[in-house]
Amino acid sequence: MPNPIDGFTVDRAAIAYVGHDLQRPECILAEPDGTLWSADARGGVMRIAPDGTQRFIGQQADARFGAATARDAQAVEQKFTTGTLPNGLAFAANGDILISNFGTDVLEVMTREGHTRLLADTIDGQPIGKVNFVLRDAKGRIWITVSTRMNPWTQAAGTRVRDGYVAVLDDTGLYVVADGFHFTNEIRLDAAGEWLYIVETTGPHITRMRVDGSGPRVRLTDREIFGPSHLGGFPDGIAFDAHGNLWCTLVMVDQLIALTPQGDKRILLDDGNPEASRRLLESMAAGYVSPEAMLAARGSIAPWMASITFGGPDLRTVYLGSLMGTRIPFFRSPVAGLPLAHWN
Repeated sequence: MPNPIDGFTVDRAAIAYVGHDLQRPECILAEPDGTLWSADARGGVMRIAPDGTQRFIGQQADARFGAATARDAQAVEQKFTTGTLPNGLAFAANGDILISNFGTDVLEVMTREGHTRLLADTIDGQPIGKVNFVLRDAKGRIWITVSTRMNPWTQAAGTRVRDGYVAVLDDTGLYVVADGFHFTNEIRLDAAGEWLYIVETTGPHITRMRVDGSGPRVRLTDREIFGPSHLGGFPDGIAFDAHGNLWCTLVMVDQLIALTPQGDKRILLDDGNPEASRRLLESMAAGYVSPEAMLAARGSIAPWMASITFGGPDLRTVYLGSLMGTRIPFFRSPVAGLPLAHWN
């Protein structure tokens, strides 16, 4: 069966946008009727209706996302560490929104009206660390990723520290299932739920592990790198399509790629600044990336492209989340996404 993404590249002229005046729309949830829920740096979630009208739903705390430039060496730290800062989102079983809070380092659940309840802030008696992403599976288990326990977290993002981990919250509590990752970011289960795919942003690669759910607690085994050991940029968000291709954003170099079921890389969209991207990758190879180098590298479509979401009634509308964008770009895909309702 031919792979529908072979030969496909995103037509830049066909990219449209939804939303306006958004703040850090890092993660996006899509409902079948076209409603979008976008993480928002003001400390909550922006609901965008199918007709384009939007309503900010805030938590009690308020995190301001001020402007920054490459001249400000503290810009990255200031942007991503002040107050409540929803990062990864997932739907709870009842339709509430699970939030991995990158600002307060906790896992929360928020109703669609903004009432927020803490689910976890410690693990094994210690602070969780920099909670990045959240995923709910078909059995109701909640998976989270923690990028690092370093404080400030930018020290880990700028180097190749391996203190990230994956944890699961189920009826037995919250526990670590795998650790030793390079800045753990998004995770996804394959269609059968047999493998967990784990983004190591500063790897920079994707790791996968086999899921063993036969006991009272989940176990992960058979750890291996999936696809190239160096993706040519820093992976951030991932999502499967119905053909088994794993779509992936490369943040800062601002590329959208896909890995075929065989692990072969395809570039679907390149919106990066070639010279800034080159300097960024050279810095990482040398052992440290400065905030200035990070902030200099970005595109224009979804600045600091961070996540990918398949939506629409046929799951063929692709939405791109970003860390520095104020709106959400979208385009049509040649293949439908894997239905998240199966896992999330």
